[in-house]
Amino acid sequence: MEYSSGTPIYLQVIRELQKKMIKGELKPGDKMPSNRELAVLYKVNQNTAARIYREMENEGYCYTKRGIGTFVSEEENMFENLKKEMAEELLRNFMHEMRDLGFQKGDILCQVADYKEEQE
Repeated sequence: MEYSSGTPIYLQVIRELQKKMIKGELKPGDKMPSNRELAVLYKVNQNTAARIYREMENEGYCYTKRGIGTFVSEEENMFENLKKEMAEELLRNFMHEMRDLGFQKGDILCQVADYKEEQE
């Protein structure tokens, strides 16, 4: 977590949990850490942990069984859609930053192709 970034910690934790869901580290139907465990894991207040799960539940990423715990949503298409949304956000940010540096679309594509070639 980047405690000094402008992004609230609870949103950073939500993003981390979403990434774990996308990568399959948290699978549909898996029990998620308790509020207390989440608070310890991410070094946040227990009220913040509760807020994280409320926000995620409102978005449909998890559900709570009272007295049992919080579980990953079993809606698998949701995570594929989330993955696409996150990729689009990264690309938008990348394109914006590259344009701020003065690159045009063609130059950006060349830079990406060159980088890809260097990595292979």
